[in-house]
Amino acid sequence: MMSSRIATLAALALVAGCALPPEGVSQQDIALYDGAAASLGCTLVSEPDYLAAGIQTGLERQQLLDITAYKLSSGGAVRLPDGGVKLTTGACA
Repeated sequence: MMSSRIATLAALALVAGCALPPEGVSQQDIALYDGAAASLGCTLVSEPDYLAAGIQTGLERQQLLDITAYKLSSGGAVRLPDGGVKLTTGACA
């Protein structure tokens, strides 16, 4: 009985640690984001970077920010010391 509780808690912790894509954002949107970020040297640092990514993808600013947060929480990006983020997966690995 105790081991089943431990197994259940471990499974819940594993699921809680998995980042889910933002609501209203498709896998295609994430792929477009990845392509836009790759064309910008795999980094999104300043407003012009986000503007360029928005133009390339057709995504709204909030969607770009939500995907950025998702990438950070899922390990697909890291924060840069001077601000912004760098993608670390796909073409940016």
